[in-house]
Amino acid sequence: MYYLRASINENKEHIMTNVFIGGSRKLTKLTAPIEGRIFNIIKNDFTILIGDANGADKCVQHFLASKCYANVIVFCMGDTCRNNIGNWEIKRIVATSNEKNFDFYAIKDLQMAEESSYGFMIWDGRSNGTLNNILNLLRRRKKVLVYFSPEMSFFTLNGVDNLIALLARCEKGALEKFEKKLGLTKFLKKEQSNLEFA
Repeated sequence: MYYLRASINENKEHIMTNVFIGGSRKLTKLTAPIEGRIFNIIKNDFTILIGDANGADKCVQHFLASKCYANVIVFCMGDTCRNNIGNWEIKRIVATSNEKNFDFYAIKDLQMAEESSYGFMIWDGRSNGTLNNILNLLRRRKKVLVYFSPEMSFFTLNGVDNLIALLARCEKGALEKFEKKLGLTKFLKKEQSNLEFA
């Protein structure tokens, strides 16, 4: 491993700041604004939790490696890590099934949502997996910064209302797909109900 681990900061709050960065597999290039946000995370020496998929994960890994950033943990399923460009620390997640489908990789993503302080998602407005990450983070009352690539804009989500406003910008066909795959309406109703009784 040619990357040195970042020095430990005495500020305990700082040490515990984990940022889950994820995104759509169809996004294969980072824009300057995305790189700027990631560089801000680097400057704060936050721990970056990232998956090993192609697409956005791989692009972010390339950027982090180009900055020689050491404070990164790559989450992989089982013994196989598809991408670990910087030879960073690996966290292997045990699967309950060997069938490599949406649910298989969602286990890894759920663990990153659990361990993160907040999320940064790079979303094409169509990826089920990235939206599922957003839902997992919001369920855990964690703020999510979303780069919505169709409009090249950032949106900060900290609740159901913000999510609904973002979903309104998605195509109808994508919304139908989200409903079928993720049960989006059920999630929104449950979260709104939770807020009413909070």
